[in-house]
Amino acid sequence: MNTNLWIVVPCYNEEMILEKTAVCLKEKMEKLNRLDILSGNGRIVFVDDGSSDGTWQKIRELAGSDKMFLGIRLSHNRGQQNALLAGMIYAKDRCDCVATIDADMQDDIDVLPAFLEKYAEGCQIVYGVRKNRNEDTVLKRATAQLFYRIMKLMGAEVFYNHADYRLMSRKALEALAEYSEVNLFLRGMIPQIGMKSAVVYYDRKARTAGKTKYSVRKMISLAINGLTSFSERPLHLISVTGIICSLLSLLGMAYALISYFFGYTVPGWTAIVCSIWLLGGIQLMCLGIVGEYIGRIFSEVKRRPRYYIEETTEMG
Repeated sequence: MNTNLWIVVPCYNEEMILEKTAVCLKEKMEKLNRLDILSGNGRIVFVDDGSSDGTWQKIRELAGSDKMFLGIRLSHNRGQQNALLAGMIYAKDRCDCVATIDADMQDDIDVLPAFLEKYAEGCQIVYGVRKNRNEDTVLKRATAQLFYRIMKLMGAEVFYNHADYRLMSRKALEALAEYSEVNLFLRGMIPQIGMKSAVVYYDRKARTAGKTKYSVRKMISLAINGLTSFSERPLHLISVTGIICSLLSLLGMAYALISYFFGYTVPGWTAIVCSIWLLGGIQLMCLGIVGEYIGRIFSEVKRRPRYYIEETTEMG
């Protein structure tokens, strides 16, 4: 097959695990080289997303000791999605295809040959999809399932239990480069490319060192970004909610008038207070949803760079 594969690994404060990750990926690449599956010109690209520990120094040491490793340093912490995109765009003109994988090595690299088989069959995008979420906590499993169900309900095209473990051809990467939005949600953007794709299932492993960089706040932010970037249904739901509330208000007015004319009126403090709280809560929720969309529009119209590459190991 002799495919020129580059692997992109986003890194944020991964000093503890980076060396082990590098060894595992290098061994897998060398094995595929010996089997003539890969061309032998592949690289492993570590993208430092503005880490505050010794991650970049470790990347420089790895790149200095072995030409298979290459480092890219972003000038500021821009988030995993931007770090992934920076690595993929950097690699797209230098290889046949790019695989992306997290630095924690929880995604099974032993399925890379299956990715490459699908690529050889003509697939431009190959998605790595987890078979299950047994290693997750009950809370994380429940919230993840809720996230995918809401995304599907809202009409966003995402693969269930797929994160950012995937392979993309140069052709697919060139198409991805045409997407110019600032608020990135690659799990929703890449399926929109629409090229021939396939799915490879794998078992996700437990993290062996360090801790996850995806806090609850970051996961919620990613979910909101995904919803507001790829679905207009929340805005439509606001309209539907407004219509329903208006109809209920008319019924309430009719009930109040009938009660007045028949002399059944009594002090309705509880009903009034509950109605105020209910309608107030709905209004605030609707304003919040509209505000999220306005915030996304504000970010997009400024057209600021999504990231800036401060340094690469190829530059010295």
